[in-house]
Amino acid sequence: MAGTCCSPIAREPLSETDAAELAALLKAVADPVRLRLLSMIGSHPGGEACVCDLTDAFELTAPTISHHLKVLRTAGLIGSERRGTWVYYWIIPQQVARLGELFTPLAEPAVTG
Repeated sequence: MAGTCCSPIAREPLSETDAAELAALLKAVADPVRLRLLSMIGSHPGGEACVCDLTDAFELTAPTISHHLKVLRTAGLIGSERRGTWVYYWIIPQQVARLGELFTPLAEPAVTG
C-alpha cells in the first residue's frame, strides 16, 4: 500500500511530463513576491482579490505586480476576470493542490533494494 500513502516523489520516479509540469508550478511560486501574491489571493475574504487589494502591500510598480500575476496565471495557479476597470484574481485549487500533493504526506523515505 506504499502507493497510496506516499507523495508522488516517494512512490515512484516522476515521468518526464509530470516533472516538467510540476517544475513550471514550482518555478512560478519560487519568487517571494509571487508566493505572497498567491497567499494574499487565497486568504482574501470571498476567495478572490481585486488587483487594487494587492498592489499596496508591495513597494513595486503596478507593471511589476502585473508581471508577477501573469506568471501565476500562465502557470495555471490563479484565474482572473476583468470587471469594469479592475481585474479580480482567485486561486485554481486543483493546481495549487498539485504542489501540496507533491511532498505530502512524505511519511517515510523510499525503500532501496
